[in-house]
Amino acid sequence: MRVPLSWLRDYVEVELEPERLAERLTLLGMEVKGIERRGDSWQQVVVGQLLSVEKHPRADRLSLTRVDVGSGEPLEIVCGATNIAAGQRIPVALPGAILPGNRRIERTEKMGVVSNGMLCSGDELELTGDADGILILPADTPLGVPLADVFGDVVLDIDVKPNRGDALSIVGLAREISIVTGAPVHFPAVTVNETGGPIEERLTVEVHDPDLCPRFTARWVSGVAVGPSPQRVQSRLLAAGMRPISNVVDASNYVMLELGKPIHTFDANAVRGGRIVVRRAHPGERMTTLDHVERALADDDLVIADGQRAIGIAGIMGGLDSEISDGTTEVVIESAIFDPVSIRRTGQRYGLRSEASLRFEKGQETRLARIGADRCAQLIVEWAGGTLSRGRIDSAPAEPTEGQVAFRPARVVRLLGLDLAAEDQRAVLARAGLTTATSSGPVRIPVAAGEQSLEVDAGAADALVATIPTWRRDLAIETDIAEEIARIHGYEEIPPSLPDTPPPPWRPSPLELREAVRQTLVGAGLVEVVSHALVSPRHLDAFRWATHAPAAEGETAAAGDPISVLNPLSPDASVLRQGLLASLADVVSTNVRNGRSDLALFEVGKGYGRDAGEAHEWWRLAIALAGDRETAAWDRPARGVDVDDVKGLIELIADRLRQEPPTWTPLTAEPVLHPGRSAAVEARRGDGSLGLVGRIGELRPSLIEDWDLRVDRLIVAELSIAGLTAGQLPVVRVAPIVRHPPLERDLAVVVAEAVSAAAVEATIRRSAGPLLAGVRLFDIYRGAPLTPGDKSLAERLVFQAADRTLTDDEVAGALSRVVAALAAELGGRLRV
Repeated sequence: MRVPLSWLRDYVEVELEPERLAERLTLLGMEVKGIERRGDSWQQVVVGQLLSVEKHPRADRLSLTRVDVGSGEPLEIVCGATNIAAGQRIPVALPGAILPGNRRIERTEKMGVVSNGMLCSGDELELTGDADGILILPADTPLGVPLADVFGDVVLDIDVKPNRGDALSIVGLAREISIVTGAPVHFPAVTVNETGGPIEERLTVEVHDPDLCPRFTARWVSGVAVGPSPQRVQSRLLAAGMRPISNVVDASNYVMLELGKPIHTFDANAVRGGRIVVRRAHPGERMTTLDHVERALADDDLVIADGQRAIGIAGIMGGLDSEISDGTTEVVIESAIFDPVSIRRTGQRYGLRSEASLRFEKGQETRLARIGADRCAQLIVEWAGGTLSRGRIDSAPAEPTEGQVAFRPARVVRLLGLDLAAEDQRAVLARAGLTTATSSGPVRIPVAAGEQSLEVDAGAADALVATIPTWRRDLAIETDIAEEIARIHGYEEIPPSLPDTPPPPWRPSPLELREAVRQTLVGAGLVEVVSHALVSPRHLDAFRWATHAPAAEGETAAAGDPISVLNPLSPDASVLRQGLLASLADVVSTNVRNGRSDLALFEVGKGYGRDAGEAHEWWRLAIALAGDRETAAWDRPARGVDVDDVKGLIELIADRLRQEPPTWTPLTAEPVLHPGRSAAVEARRGDGSLGLVGRIGELRPSLIEDWDLRVDRLIVAELSIAGLTAGQLPVVRVAPIVRHPPLERDLAVVVAEAVSAAAVEATIRRSAGPLLAGVRLFDIYRGAPLTPGDKSLAERLVFQAADRTLTDDEVAGALSRVVAALAAELGGRLRV
């Protein structure tokens, strides 16, 4: 918010230098982002007086003037304005002067007459909005002084935080300065002279939706003369960043900046039937707003209407048909309170955000509806004349009462680390207009607000009760009071202190396991990506699993319905994702379109869902491989990615996390994956718990085509890993190196095609006994002399004992048990 100091001084005494004032406001939480000195751009512009105004001898539209600038001989200046006359005080740009926009004024010749400078309009000086004539200064303006000394100003650019809507006004900031300086705040005197007939004879108001419009106040002014507002008003509005329009419109904008209350004025003759209705828009209703854009209104838009059509979008923008014009003589003043959420949604829908909607979005003190209407009516009558009708229309005339928040001074001390006695806390709060009192009995202390509201009990001796002014909507719980004490007392006054309890010398990272997974995959040549959690509903529909996969031990299971965003910025970012594959598919598509088709990507991210009204989130690892896994070289051709590549990566992760080798189960009914090239995977930890679980495979070709991925195949995996949310790596226990040599034996086992290699390996490990040190598949054979439904798996078994060298008989016994188990459990036989 731009705040001219000259305007601010109307309400509070300000003696601090601008830089010092900016520092103090910033420490109060009102960050001053910049200081502008209006008038610095007026170089060699002084106050002059017209001595004579005569017709130019050679030009009908020019005048030849003689101007006294307070020193030296009078200057002859040629001017084209028609509103000048002898005796007027006017701004004069001397030869060599520089005006806003770096415009330089020199001595020039105009139609044969030398002009020694220029008479300036308010628009040329950016002092008023009038560009049609010369700026006529008050008659008592000192002659010959620099214009900057008379009309210059300092403007503070203040960043008011979202929870302090009350400070989006000159009066609100005057209260903040009063906290700093202790000077009293002088509120504007709001007095109305009601000389017209009863307003009820001219206007009726109906509020159909009080939830969206808790209070609507209206005033009526007759016989106004629309024209420019006073020069002082125009100057203040320009300094505050608003364009002057007319005395009636400027009055409403003046009140908005002064009190923080947005006001709208209607041409009363355009309000058909003298009736205003506050309602939701009708289906298919349209209206043209002040920016000359015809808009189709949504059913949940709150509009201001007359008896026949909408004449304004509530809190956003008025209608073109009812705007104040030069011919307006009757004015309806609207001063209302609107629901902040409704205003924000409507503003986002139309891409309209104004100074008024900004204030409505932060919430308004309902008392301002009455005060704002009266103040605006007062200013219109002063600046535009007219007669104010007697009374006002008010849909909810009951004034709000001050709230109360109980707090514990001892708790404030603990929260702030500030040794401030209870009486000192009371004195600090009093500087902000918060009165405090002791309690007559036990009280309830509010410690949390909103849906999770919570109160605790406190004895009368332990608590104080603060009375909250109606404009401080941000003070609702005990910690708000503590924060206010810290803010007013001064954050810089809180002494630093070390924790009473020394921190531990070392604490394990809860993300150790997650980082290990990342490092493992990066070491394997993959690139980590981070994608948006917000996706479109199309993503969820296309990449929806047939059933949610189980979660690893200690991890959250994926469950529930998607969570939609209430106010999405785009339809393509309107729901929270439930899996990571769709996001990775988008990354693959983007890379392929940019000429990079060999991809190995992974992401560690979250999915989201709502089940039985409760929101949940879960961590997952997703992998995507496309293009060539091995590029062509002189000694080998290129090799495209396949399912074995992602299987190898998962085995690498399981080994890094000290889990058992993964087991694989073919998938045939998963809509996301290729029915013949997909599997479910799981791996167990040493204690038998599920350490890793998920699905892998080739993306279904029809999905690749529908998503226009432009790759031959895309290999994907999505996994739940124990400890991915928060966990450490298992402790590595080093065993001594075995001194005795191992013995290796190879077995070629013939099994049916449907029997998996994992099942064969599991049977071998289970039946071989404690002497088995390892087993590895090194060959698969199909063909003669085997029958078409069989395959041969060649397994290498390693036997070793820690305390002795094994004998052939011991190894032969173990092999016999393995062969028997393979035959009994899997129908396998040795290949001869």
